[in-house]
Amino acid sequence: MKALNIRFLGGLALAGGALCVGLVASGCGSGGGSGASSAAGAGELSGTITIDGSSTVFPISEAVAEEFPKTVGGKVKVTVGQSGTSGGMKKFVVGEIDIADASRPISKDEQEKAAANGIEFIEIPVAFDGLSVVVNPKNDWVDHLTVAELKKIWEPGSTVKTWADVRAGFPAEPIKLYGAGTDSGTFDYFTKAIVGKEKSSRADYQPSEDDNTLVTGVEGDKGALGYFGFAYYVMNQDKLKIVPIDNGTGPVTPSQETIADGTYQPLSRPEFIYVSKKAWARPEVKALVKFYLNEGRALVKEVGYVPLPDKAYELAWARFEKGTTGSVFSGGSQIGVKIEDILAKEAG
Repeated sequence: MKALNIRFLGGLALAGGALCVGLVASGCGSGGGSGASSAAGAGELSGTITIDGSSTVFPISEAVAEEFPKTVGGKVKVTVGQSGTSGGMKKFVVGEIDIADASRPISKDEQEKAAANGIEFIEIPVAFDGLSVVVNPKNDWVDHLTVAELKKIWEPGSTVKTWADVRAGFPAEPIKLYGAGTDSGTFDYFTKAIVGKEKSSRADYQPSEDDNTLVTGVEGDKGALGYFGFAYYVMNQDKLKIVPIDNGTGPVTPSQETIADGTYQPLSRPEFIYVSKKAWARPEVKALVKFYLNEGRALVKEVGYVPLPDKAYELAWARFEKGTTGSVFSGGSQIGVKIEDILAKEAG
């Protein structure tokens, strides 16, 4: 994954929390076969596409923005920010950005705000992720954690201060917690899956919308425990120790296989992009989304997430091409959603 770290951190300028990539290329890629064939446009494409939101989806959108100019002619500038799912949605529902990256479905409150501002949107599932619980590599006592133990650690009013408070036999090592910031869809999903209610969490932990900051924190503290998207673990697995999670059927470690087959629960979840209907009408946006749903499949796996089945991408493209607005995953975080659930909802 060395090349991935370069893609993530080098060669591209991050300014004000947004990655700005000037897309200038000649020639067009030719697609074939499926409805979500590779992006190609008639004539030169130009314009600016603004994307912001989930730090979890950021690696996918960043990779798409980097590879897009190799198959699409013209001149397009794409900015990719990572202000968190809720932070991106705040901008999206008032028309400040074209595309919102989201690690949970759009909430009812966000839908109402969008409607009040005349913002219609198209919802597109793009990948599956397994939220990963990690500890420092020097932690030699944790071989797994149960969902009940995670709840005991993270719930509001938790009295857990040391590892000994988590389980009898663990050492009295102080526990230092690192997790998603409150504007993050990861925060919403984790709290719903583990505590039982979105945004219900103890406050005395180190929050960040930047998952690389969380990685650094856990890496530097023997007693640390943190959580973030699977891709960030994959890129930093030499610095972290993954924790298998027991949801009542035995410990399961997140992997491409366990996330895809739905056995890693309750922390597996779909990832989305939301495209405004106004942006949908622009040819450069259509070309980018077409690329996202075709060549983007390989990039999803490359950055560490789980691609959806080809049929799901084809259905998503058909939904986008028709300009079908609204959400089939509305209402915020939904626990236990599997890939076949996405197929059924998209087909409906």
